[in-house]
Amino acid sequence: MTTTHRQTELAEVAPELARTLEQEPKDRRAANFAAATGFFALFSVVGIALWGLPFYYDFMVKEFGWTRAQVASGNAFSKLLIGPVFGFLAGWMVDRFGPRKLLIVGILLAGLAVAGLGSISTLPWFYFFYLLNALGYVCGGPLPCQVLVSRWFVKGRGKAMGSAYLGIGFGGAALPWISRFLVDQVGWQMALRVLGLLIVVISLPFAVLVKEAPPPPETAARSTTSDVGRAFRSFSFALLILGSMCSIAAVSGTQQSLKLFLSFDRHYTQTEAARVLSLVLGCSIVGRLLMGWLADRFPKKYVMLLIYLLVAMAIPLIFFSHEPMMTSFAAALFGIALGGDYMIIPLMTAEIFGVQILGRLMGVLLTAGGVAEALAPWWVGHLRDTSGSYGLGCLVLVGMALLGAAAALLLPNTRRAG
Repeated sequence: MTTTHRQTELAEVAPELARTLEQEPKDRRAANFAAATGFFALFSVVGIALWGLPFYYDFMVKEFGWTRAQVASGNAFSKLLIGPVFGFLAGWMVDRFGPRKLLIVGILLAGLAVAGLGSISTLPWFYFFYLLNALGYVCGGPLPCQVLVSRWFVKGRGKAMGSAYLGIGFGGAALPWISRFLVDQVGWQMALRVLGLLIVVISLPFAVLVKEAPPPPETAARSTTSDVGRAFRSFSFALLILGSMCSIAAVSGTQQSLKLFLSFDRHYTQTEAARVLSLVLGCSIVGRLLMGWLADRFPKKYVMLLIYLLVAMAIPLIFFSHEPMMTSFAAALFGIALGGDYMIIPLMTAEIFGVQILGRLMGVLLTAGGVAEALAPWWVGHLRDTSGSYGLGCLVLVGMALLGAAAALLLPNTRRAG
């Protein structure tokens, strides 16, 4: 096909695409149900199956005699193995078959993994079920939920994505209280089995009943097929990878080190530390709504930049402040940034490249982010062990956040669709 012919075809398609993008969802009820499906899937697969499992680490240490490093390595090991192998494949499957089928598989795997962790007593089985959990995260977590919501919404996409991502905050905040009740009633192993069942009961009905978004016009589908390779080779996609990896490293390195820092370095009681952690999670809910609202009204590039700068600002306030009031303020600021951090990546990707190849692009971005999320906490902990303080680790995390902000600043300005 000649360049002139190609330009003529795109010129004919462009008005049709523009009209399609400006429209509200044709089935508002189905679109809202898709956002609700994302909420409950993220509540279960991320809030419970990912953020909730560290609650049980101390029980495993006490009962099985494992070290802290061993129980903490399950998430890192599984993400480093599963992410690079299945991340792009899952993205291709979402683009090819739609997010619904993959979402169902992921929810079932996550439920099985959590229930299985309540039945193990050896490290090989511990790692096996953590691998299943990581596979459930890839298939039933942010990737299919992001594509599902993005395909249903154009106008109000930021608000819809923010509403879906509230599931992570509510799940992560509710899980400690649910777990504490279950452990008191039936013990920690049975509690994990109940949680595995709860994951399936809460989210599977939504995944089964949700509708796929209507397919785009055939001409639009043809025009996006050849864009995949071009997107992967583009400077913008490289910037998205760099920016998201750096920001996620800064966020995860801080979040997963926070309890240890407060308990051992600041000598907080369990209640005081829990209050700070709850403040982070509570403000992350506010952050998701706020950043989603801003993304619908301002260029997403600058919302992304704002989030990354807030991360860079909050981290030193957390690690260098000795006043409880300032620590609480820093935790609130960090929580707001945390709420928007993961959510802004698919919004910016869809803004630049569109939604028809979003699954494959997010498969790569989530894989890269998973590597950063797995390695950053280990690196910060290593720096703390070798230097005797979190000072050097804090500087590294701030540098990561600022590098991510620089990458966001270099992203192209794109017209907000709708």
